[in-house]
Amino acid sequence: MKLNGKIDLHMHTTVSDGTDSPQEIIAKVKDAGIVFFSVTDHDAIKGGKIIPPLLQEGDPLFITGVEFSCKDEEGQYHILGYNYDPDSPSIQEVVDLGHRYRMQKLQERLDFLQNEFGFVFPKEELEQLFSMDNPGKPHIGNMMVRCGYAETKEKAIKEFINKKRFLDEYVRPEEAIEGILKAGGVPVLAHPAYGSGDQLILGEVMDHRLRKLIGFGLEGIEAFYSGFSEKIHASMMKFAETYNLYVTAGSDYHGRNKIISLADNGMDENEEYPEGMVRFMKRVGII
Repeated sequence: MKLNGKIDLHMHTTVSDGTDSPQEIIAKVKDAGIVFFSVTDHDAIKGGKIIPPLLQEGDPLFITGVEFSCKDEEGQYHILGYNYDPDSPSIQEVVDLGHRYRMQKLQERLDFLQNEFGFVFPKEELEQLFSMDNPGKPHIGNMMVRCGYAETKEKAIKEFINKKRFLDEYVRPEEAIEGILKAGGVPVLAHPAYGSGDQLILGEVMDHRLRKLIGFGLEGIEAFYSGFSEKIHASMMKFAETYNLYVTAGSDYHGRNKIISLADNGMDENEEYPEGMVRFMKRVGII
């Protein structure tokens, strides 16, 4: 079974750290030949409210999405939520929690850059930064480049911004999963093999993580993802089969903020969708 087109269920807009507005992303999704998509901004669901009224008959199929940045005592996790009710108080509570942590970290990072490196930013730059929906490291990095403190955004993040560490200022994975489920959505583990920084999670460690998250209510795994080797993809598909998880596919497109194209997720659009993906499509009402 297939939808005669590409799928991309993991992309970001200007609501978080992408460079395309929700309006612009629709046109680019069409141009890329995508027939089924979701916008998964970090800790934000605003795009899921903006996009549906803009879609017309014959446009690509859309479901609501979000990506929560989570952490617990064992590491970091990115939890995707799909097909939730955007008006549900439970999803809004997690969004508000994630946003509060994000803004706290923004101020702490700016204080760190000033105290440790003497970086001071113009008032108008800071006002623009704090006016954004969900400012993060890429926004600070771009500001540092504009102000002459770094050659590139990537160097700004690696050499300066990432030196500031946070211990507890994260949404916990069980909080994100519970909020998604209560809003009628489907919680999915994003890019499961990738942890914090360059960490690669496979084998028994991956198995332990999945069993723990499944215990919280996790229902799916992003087995198709940009950057996954065939070996990693095969491993994730095996885990999906073992634990009867839904399978999703995403590029993690960020516009100009990442060198990743829409629908770059390792899927061959001419092949039949795997069983776990078909079940996911049925679960969210696409088929």
